Amino acid sequence: METHSVPDYFGELVFDDRQMRARLSSKIYASLRKTIDEGKKLDPKVAEYVAEAMKEWALEKGATHYTHWFQPLTGVTAEKHDSFISPSPDGSVIMEFSGKELIQGEPDASSFPTGGIRATFEARGYTAWDPTSYAFIKDKTLCIPTAFCSYSGEALDKKTPLLRSMEALNKQALRILALFGNITAKYVRTSVGPEQEYFLITKEMYEKRPDLKFTGRTLFGAKSPKGQEMDDHYFGVIKPRVQAFMNDLNKELWKLGILAKTEHNEVAPAQHELAPIYSTTNIATDQNQLTMEIMQKVASKHGLVCLLHEKPFAGVNGSGKHNNWSMATDTGINLLSPGDTPYENAQFLLFLCAVIKAVDDYQDLLRLSVATAGNDHRLGANEAPPAIISVFLGDELSAILDAIEEDKPYKGTEQKIMKLGVDVLPAFPRDNTDRNRTSPFAFTGNKFEFRSLGSSNSIACANIMLNTVVAESLKIYADRLEGAEDFEKTLHEMIQGTIKDHKRILFNGNGYDDAWVKEATEVRGLCNYRTTPDCMPHILDEKNVKLLTSHGVFTEKEIESRCDIMLDNYCKQVHIEANTMIDMALKQILPAITCYADKLSSGVIAKKSACEGIACEYEKSVISRLSVLADQIYARTGELESAVLKLADAKDVIEESAQIRDTVLPKMGELRARADEAETLVSKECWPLPSYGDLLFGVR
Repeated sequence: METHSVPDYFGELVFDDRQMRARLSSKIYASLRKTIDEGKKLDPKVAEYVAEAMKEWALEKGATHYTHWFQPLTGVTAEKHDSFISPSPDGSVIMEFSGKELIQGEPDASSFPTGGIRATFEARGYTAWDPTSYAFIKDKTLCIPTAFCSYSGEALDKKTPLLRSMEALNKQALRILALFGNITAKYVRTSVGPEQEYFLITKEMYEKRPDLKFTGRTLFGAKSPKGQEMDDHYFGVIKPRVQAFMNDLNKELWKLGILAKTEHNEVAPAQHELAPIYSTTNIATDQNQLTMEIMQKVASKHGLVCLLHEKPFAGVNGSGKHNNWSMATDTGINLLSPGDTPYENAQFLLFLCAVIKAVDDYQDLLRLSVATAGNDHRLGANEAPPAIISVFLGDELSAILDAIEEDKPYKGTEQKIMKLGVDVLPAFPRDNTDRNRTSPFAFTGNKFEFRSLGSSNSIACANIMLNTVVAESLKIYADRLEGAEDFEKTLHEMIQGTIKDHKRILFNGNGYDDAWVKEATEVRGLCNYRTTPDCMPHILDEKNVKLLTSHGVFTEKEIESRCDIMLDNYCKQVHIEANTMIDMALKQILPAITCYADKLSSGVIAKKSACEGIACEYEKSVISRLSVLADQIYARTGELESAVLKLADAKDVIEESAQIRDTVLPKMGELRARADEAETLVSKECWPLPSYGDLLFGVR
């Protein structure tokens, strides 16, 4: 029986602050903390002491290898393991790990996507230790979180630009705080709590679905008689098998210092959610990648498969990853939380307006930061926000901004004209908003919830853009306020001007309403990029390149490479899906239809020979319809195959992605519609694929 309590084993596989404090001298520890907390350059001598302490700790935990654990542009993690062993003159081995090995590694960079930054024959790449994210042990390997760059210094990963974006926001936020008299804050960090949605199905069913194995989603599947109509799964009693999985998952995550907090059933059958406590953004990014990996490993031990695709089943809710984002100082002040004094409220309003301005000015960057082939199926459906980016503030906060904009009395708690920096500014309630589940970007009391991320997304992409666009707004504000003769007047004019200029992005209504789509695009002029090919090329727009390069988040070459890689990933993913559909149609679905039709035909012959005058209307009707469907499926399969072959003629990845959007995906939809109808006519014994009912209700 398990005797240890959670506090006893929490973080036991992490070389965290407790371990550093206990194993390093006070001088070395203090120097390392300066690097972690204030971004001071790491002293190589300090690295040697840290490496030795880290190695000894890892060996005590049974580790035999170490790896620089990084996040290439594939969207998953990567690792190359090296053992600690070194030869000794007497033929034995010693266990060594140097500061140089801690700080820098050299994995082969040739086979990772680079978007043209590196040629295939230019293989050298470097990993560099990120000391702000704790090392951990996984499968007897010491994992050292690192950045990944090319031989010439270009970022080849998601970690490097994320750290750059965090520094950009920190720099501009500190300027704003100084204007409000806060000179004690040493840094401002963004924090994230990513809610992770996922599906669990049985491994037995998964193994019978080539589409799930190759693509992560079902490419065929008729609707189940029962789905999520009754809302009986949402927050319902967790099934014993699922609860056992969750219990083991929590334990494995807690050992790794991941603050898994909330678990529950989501709306769709077989869908669930895990939510952690907030962490600094780069740490939260590392931990979310690790969470997804651990989810799949633990599921396998329970005879289950964890599906992280955004839309594994048509017709039921897909899975997102809500990115709860906030800003705070090292002294614990949440910059998106109203304070107790007028000046604190004025500061809150300025940071709030900075976010509003940023989201409006750079809707396209936020949209493309969550763009994937999988997420295109989810956005705009009835469980996810629309592709149109808008900001929800709630009625009370919206009323306050309206009063400021119009210099009119606020009719909530104050009846005086709203002026900033003086005592007529009302005190804000700490949590003054309801939740709007149809909004892609909602203020929820002291944070913003960016709900457009897909479940398999790395949260790095969205937070790189979010940090950078807010940094730009803060820079514009700081530039103006630092030179202002009358601070309070300028502050008031800036906030008032922001509200007037960017109120088109504010929307508190139903994002699912068709009328909103029309209003947003035709009246307000907001972007509506429904697919990845629609939005991704906009990262190359002049305003976006200028923004990202001016804050040092990307170089122009890195921006171009990201556009190329993301569109290439999109094309490859759909290409695999199309080829999988063709293969399944020809090798499984058409043979199943033919087999069942033959059985029915044999039955008709047997019945008529046994008893004259029998009409066999059922059999004839089904055979007739299946014959038509078989011909249509065969024809649509050929059309899809031709459309896929034509992709080779595209001159670049932008053109190829557009062809996929306009031709391949519609052809896939036409093929699926006919195959799904056939599934409703063919007997269960003859149909080769587990049904939606089997998949969604198979875990008991």
